[in-house]
Amino acid sequence: MIGLAEFQISTLLSSVSSRQSYARALNADQVNSDRRFPMNPSVQELIEGIELVARKGDGDRAVTCLITDSRRVVPGALFFAIGGLRTDGNFYVEEAADRGAVTIVTEQDLGAHFPIDFIQVKDVRETLALVSRRFYDNPDEKLRIAGITGTNGKTTVSMLAQHLIGGHDSVGLLGTIRYDLGKRTLPSFKTTPESVDVHALLGQMVDNGCEEAMMEISSHGIDQKRVHGLNLEIAVFLNLTQDHIDYHKTMEAYYEAKKSLFMGGIGKAPKVAVINIDCPYGKRLHGDLPNGLPSVTFGLNGDALIRAENVQLFADRTEFDLIWPEGQAAVISPLLGRYNVSNLLAALAIGRAKGYDILALLHALPSFPGVPGRMERINAGQEFNVLVDYAHTDDALKNACEMLQEITVGKLIVVCGCGGDRDRSKRAPMLRAALEGAATVFATSDNPRSESVEQIFEDMREACTPDVAQRVMFISDRKRAISLALDVASPEDCVLIAGKGHETFQEFDGTVIPFDDRQVAGELIRLKALNTQEA
Repeated sequence: MIGLAEFQISTLLSSVSSRQSYARALNADQVNSDRRFPMNPSVQELIEGIELVARKGDGDRAVTCLITDSRRVVPGALFFAIGGLRTDGNFYVEEAADRGAVTIVTEQDLGAHFPIDFIQVKDVRETLALVSRRFYDNPDEKLRIAGITGTNGKTTVSMLAQHLIGGHDSVGLLGTIRYDLGKRTLPSFKTTPESVDVHALLGQMVDNGCEEAMMEISSHGIDQKRVHGLNLEIAVFLNLTQDHIDYHKTMEAYYEAKKSLFMGGIGKAPKVAVINIDCPYGKRLHGDLPNGLPSVTFGLNGDALIRAENVQLFADRTEFDLIWPEGQAAVISPLLGRYNVSNLLAALAIGRAKGYDILALLHALPSFPGVPGRMERINAGQEFNVLVDYAHTDDALKNACEMLQEITVGKLIVVCGCGGDRDRSKRAPMLRAALEGAATVFATSDNPRSESVEQIFEDMREACTPDVAQRVMFISDRKRAISLALDVASPEDCVLIAGKGHETFQEFDGTVIPFDDRQVAGELIRLKALNTQEA
């Protein structure tokens, strides 16, 4: 069972992927068909050239939409039975048939007596990606797409690069926070959506006049074939630190998933690679690139093609010297911290790889509005600094604390937690990173999902050696933890509320409840000020 908010968002995305299809089914002559099949395509047209294991039926049935959730099947749907972590689409093939699906695509042999046509394939996710691309008339061929991968920084880099090269009205974006489609914006459901949604959304970008696009690509998205066959102009590698080990099992497997984006592992290789060679895995990836693939490197490393020198950190800005083959410039960035220097270098490297002038890109930097929930300041009249950030790995938390230590006169206070049903091995390192960087830590709930908060705390407590135990408090209620952190803050201190960033909800055992760190912190600050005045 999923929570109401998640269901509403997922339903919205489902409607995106089939909106044009439903219109074709209802009134085909009203549909703009310049980039899609002028009529409803047949099953055979969509699977032409794809290797099949077996099939029942001749494929002459017309397809109105592509569906992966049996509950959303409508007459004319081509249903893809996908296996997942929680359930398996093959359990629902008869429901899909009853609801009007014309054909089932599956990795199983459904047998000669199955009531409707079916197609058996070796890899249903790969088939879904190829069919989706064809159904939406190859929108990735009409866009110059930069696919950005890395453990940390994908959202900042994608939104910053989008801003620098043209803004959200002309540059599409698929990412963790939102999907910008040129003339409209949708809330994000997944960092990298399912392939059918990827191509539907890219198709809307094309319809709305976009020629450029930024796309965050997660390791899950790569491994689950959500971007299989995608035509990437540029593939970007930011960094690799411990995360998703519950899924990939080892760091080596995690690296190999990221690496495949650059090596043709998704069915196509990018035209250019952009790589952070400050990261050991990035340096390794650069050495592993296939011969003939052009690359643009960035970093503070002296060997980087685009690099920063003489970095100076301030409470309201960052300054450094930017050096690239054709020139150099003194940069004043509104983004705080050393890791945001790396993020800015990545965005500039993307722009250069696309042929944009570096100085022209820098001209747009001062107007960048920032990224929601990424070192976002909460100013409600308090005498100390309060920041909300998405840092949810030990490396991201370590970087955030180091940056804030450099610009904070007083003490640093951190509120953080760890997600449930996710990589348990990163919980102790996360608390350890917070304790190494902060004077006081309030460990609290993040998104517990189906796990108990106490079980999550138990894993985090492995970092509580006797010398640091007195500096951490475990508070299961996140609002109370934030309140206590604000209570102990003095003028010139800094409170970092980490882990959820832009998110506006918490997940508890299948239920989604509203919770926004930014809103909660602001309300608490104002309430405490009011109580002080009344006292």
